Amino acid sequence: MAGRMVVGSAALADLVRPASAPDPAGGHRVLPVAPELTGLLPNRGLRRGSTIAVSAGQPRCSGGTSLVLALLAEASRAGSWCAVVGVPTFGAGAAAEIGIALDRLALVPDPGPEWPTVVAALIDGVDVVVTAVPQTVSASVANRLAARARQRGSVLVPYGRWDGADVTLQVVRGVWEGLGSGRGRLRRREVTVSARGRGAAARPKEIKVWLPGDGLTRVIPRPATGGGVGRPRRGALTVVGSA
Repeated sequence: MAGRMVVGSAALADLVRPASAPDPAGGHRVLPVAPELTGLLPNRGLRRGSTIAVSAGQPRCSGGTSLVLALLAEASRAGSWCAVVGVPTFGAGAAAEIGIALDRLALVPDPGPEWPTVVAALIDGVDVVVTAVPQTVSASVANRLAARARQRGSVLVPYGRWDGADVTLQVVRGVWEGLGSGRGRLRRREVTVSARGRGAAARPKEIKVWLPGDGLTRVIPRPATGGGVGRPRRGALTVVGSA
């Protein structure tokens, strides 16, 4: 089943009303993320009322969409509603593969000029709201949406440049695996994800992950001195998703 496609204000209202009903995760102040991602977040999860931005970064270090999928997976699996706004290329197949419940996923591919209204309405009734950041968004609109998320207990996840986020995550480096000497297929990419923010997140952090992964969560081994395989690095994992 694909995620719910939301078109028009009436359809949006119909979505928000049932999403506002009690759910298994509704009483928790911190929504879960994959264990290997907890070290990037000051509350070791998605704290309700917070703004967790995912920077699009440079094209050569892409992987932001896969990182968004990884952030949503555990909360969705635990019963939370999620919405994705303004990302027409968002893949429902990749979302299902990583464990996002499509019957609790709302997709608004093109919110049009009413973007702030659409995002605000979803914040009122959805646990986690991911939104692509329009180039024309003003600081005052961004601040109002972040304040609304704090008041409503939703987690706002802007995808793109967003000043003032509690935490900003970004894929900063990446190396593809699978190509040999002129042959082979690109299979997955080892990337470094950085986290920076304010308050408890002021100290920068980094972890290494696989994007996309092979369906398993596993650590990336660190070569030991002398050419052998040493102990795994803490905080590295394989993440399923599309780049």
